[in-house]
Amino acid sequence: MKPVGPHHRHHNDPHDREAHEAHEAHEALQSDHARPPAPALSRILICRSDNLGDVVLTLPLAGYLKQVLPGVQVDFLCRGYAAPLVRQCRHVDQVLVLEELTDPARRFADEAYDAVIFAFPNRRLAQAARRARIAQRVGTSHRFYHWYTCNRLAHFSRVRSLLHEAQLNFELLRPLGIVHVPELGDIGALYGLAAPRLAAVDALRESGSFNVVLHPKSNGNGREWPLAHYAALALRLQSVPGARVWVTGSAAEGELLEREIGALFAMPHVRNLCGRFDLAGLTALIGSADGLVASGTGPLHIAAALGRPALGLFPPIAPIHVGRWGALGPRAQSLCAERRCATCTGNASCTCMHAISVDAVAAAVLGWREDHLKQLDKPAALPPQTALIAP
Repeated sequence: MKPVGPHHRHHNDPHDREAHEAHEAHEALQSDHARPPAPALSRILICRSDNLGDVVLTLPLAGYLKQVLPGVQVDFLCRGYAAPLVRQCRHVDQVLVLEELTDPARRFADEAYDAVIFAFPNRRLAQAARRARIAQRVGTSHRFYHWYTCNRLAHFSRVRSLLHEAQLNFELLRPLGIVHVPELGDIGALYGLAAPRLAAVDALRESGSFNVVLHPKSNGNGREWPLAHYAALALRLQSVPGARVWVTGSAAEGELLEREIGALFAMPHVRNLCGRFDLAGLTALIGSADGLVASGTGPLHIAAALGRPALGLFPPIAPIHVGRWGALGPRAQSLCAERRCATCTGNASCTCMHAISVDAVAAAVLGWREDHLKQLDKPAALPPQTALIAP
């Protein structure tokens, strides 16, 4: 075989590719320095192609853009499994599904976007945005390929930042001249998320019942509260008049729960709903429930975004702690252990999560029930046209 010299490398050789990318990065940087400030924007694409919770915490970005840029179209690109949820957001005009984009550059060009924001880095999409000649391409400077595919770089570190994940997304607006990071208490008003109404969910509700969703597993994302604690919580709720427990998760997670804590599903007030609903159905279920308990996973953030009572359970370990991933919403709460343990190595044996007591979680849930009962005691408001007028 003929030896391959430095000037005859195959086009897939990593050294040749790195040199080419470095040259493109240098040219892009020089072009960026000469580029004028961002013009008025009318069509913006937000790309967030990772996990469900991350997608939920990016929706406030769309809500804020709608506030500060009246009339702007905001589209959202995500993975297929998250698309049904994003379609329930009133701030998103169109949802693009990652797996359906056979030629993303052509689709981007056809949509005539004048800005794209990579809330989650994706090399293929960044290259497509450049080929589509989207005028403003925003990405973090912490991905090398963004230096030659994006012409608006955001210089911040998610790992070292003290901001919440939802707040960090707003750092991506700075290169577009939009300099604002909302307070945590203001995030809830920016989600724009609404739960659909499904007959299958309505059929689960009983008159006068108090329905709590327990979502024990997290698909391996983050630390989990012990399954035995969830079972103990459900047992505690058995004596509460009208309390019903809806256990959610994937079908595989439901099988795991059957093996590990099968006694949970033997309780008369507990319903095993694992694997029964798709994401749209799960969103409807959460929207219909009177509260949800979970670790830092997607359903927790859905509940918070819908304005439902939500209790997140977290370890005191950066960067997976409450400060970064706590649920944000008008009725959201979080619990974590007071001290970080020195022996945590994974989900299966996390002493930090074990230290969150069943008593503390039960107290929060019973607080929701008190609020629920107060709402039931309130007299129904009369329609405006039949309102009583004092003589």
